[in-house]
Amino acid sequence: MHFIDAKGILNGNNGHMGMNIYRGCTHGCIYCDSRSRCYQFAHAFEDVEVKQNAPLLLEKALRSKRKCCMIGTGSMSDPYMHCEQQLRLTRKCLEIVRDNGFGIAVQTKSDRILEDIDLLDEINRRSKAVVQITLTTFDEKLCKIIEPNVCTTRRRIEVLMRMKERGIPTVVWLCPILPFINDTEENISSILDACIEANVKGIICFGMGMTLREGSREYFYSALDKHFNGLKQRYISAYGNSYELVSPNNARLMSIFEEKCRTHGIMYRIDECFAYLNELPEKYTQMSLF
Repeated sequence: MHFIDAKGILNGNNGHMGMNIYRGCTHGCIYCDSRSRCYQFAHAFEDVEVKQNAPLLLEKALRSKRKCCMIGTGSMSDPYMHCEQQLRLTRKCLEIVRDNGFGIAVQTKSDRILEDIDLLDEINRRSKAVVQITLTTFDEKLCKIIEPNVCTTRRRIEVLMRMKERGIPTVVWLCPILPFINDTEENISSILDACIEANVKGIICFGMGMTLREGSREYFYSALDKHFNGLKQRYISAYGNSYELVSPNNARLMSIFEEKCRTHGIMYRIDECFAYLNELPEKYTQMSLF
């Protein structure tokens, strides 16, 4: 990893702001879109760029705002990758969010978030905290192949259950679903059953499939060559250089997904899920002014 002094930390509008404390990742997920060349990394993806002044920038930014809102983190780089264990920058930023009365929506694959469950609990009691967990495969062996350097699905489900015990709402990202790998009815149903047990608030799914573009495609295909003999050629034959790779099982799997969500009262419409993530209840924004 290497350190920089960033010029800013927040982006977005007054209704919802986002931040990325780190740039790059060490989780090693074979499908990661953030590796794409369009994001113009000037350093190796695993050589994580650390915005060492993130807490100072965040505190200054939040104190200057007259109205509280939700702060999101984790959209580009996981806030709980390995270096967080040492640096604790995400924790420091959570403390600042709490102290200034803002809400937080954290997206991660890592069980390191449990080390901050106390802070998330405080924020949720004062304003609003939402924990977002990515689940892609219920198969533990497969999980270790496609997401090799982070805790497996079983542990992430334990995180969801711990949040449920604290009354902290959760949203699951059911993506990506890799064609010919984890796009099965058994996999999707098993993940959904775990979400139901964990009482998740919503599930975000953009369809059963994945996206690939320059940079991420080469890394993904290299992983296919290593772990799935002959599968790269099947991808090339089926999709060529397409950006969107829709599973041939998409219609059937989406039907299962939507039916289970409706039956169990889980939000699944994309707009509804994002509206929930971005909304800070009015009573809290009013209280913050006094």
